[in-house]
Amino acid sequence: MDTLDRSHGAVSIRLVRSRDARTLQHELQTNRSWLQPWEATNPGGGGEIDMRGSIRRLLQQYRDGSGVPFVMLHEGEIAGQLNVWGISRGSLSSATIGYWVSERFAGRGITPTSVALATDICFEALRLHRMEICIRPENTPSLRIVEKLGFRYEGFRPRYIHIDGDWRDHYAFALTTEDVPEGVLRRWVTGRVPHGAGTIPDTDQTTLG
Repeated sequence: MDTLDRSHGAVSIRLVRSRDARTLQHELQTNRSWLQPWEATNPGGGGEIDMRGSIRRLLQQYRDGSGVPFVMLHEGEIAGQLNVWGISRGSLSSATIGYWVSERFAGRGITPTSVALATDICFEALRLHRMEICIRPENTPSLRIVEKLGFRYEGFRPRYIHIDGDWRDHYAFALTTEDVPEGVLRRWVTGRVPHGAGTIPDTDQTTLG
């Protein structure tokens, strides 16, 4: 098994492949209303879905060492994507995680399991020190994921990422290797996630009005 292939139960992640393009493009096109509110967009506007081109760029980033593009699978069927991006080495040694899952796979624990697997890969195989996830305040399902996995709340970032046609506010969450010496997945499945790690202070919640 490749060091970037991981699984837990029915859920697995692996490096994206060029031949995944057709399946991923179909999932994106049939899930437009489900995914559009959370999709990163180009401030300049325009752009059709070009999954083949996107995969080429993601794999080039992987070869350059700046990202790791995964597909998430449930019982061997592609359920979505998870990208580790913005890898920084040296004194920072960190990266950010982003993901999407098809609506028909929602509620099966695929995304939290995949995030845990990917974070463990980044800490163990890639030797990174810190992993971050940034989430829109309106994205309740994603907020539940970081709560489940015990990502620590680190702050409010106004108008941080261009999402669904405008600059959107985000909450930032992170973990470092010191937080999870036993691994993210093991800490979660054994019920040792500290209570309240992902709690958002009232001051930041009221910032949103």
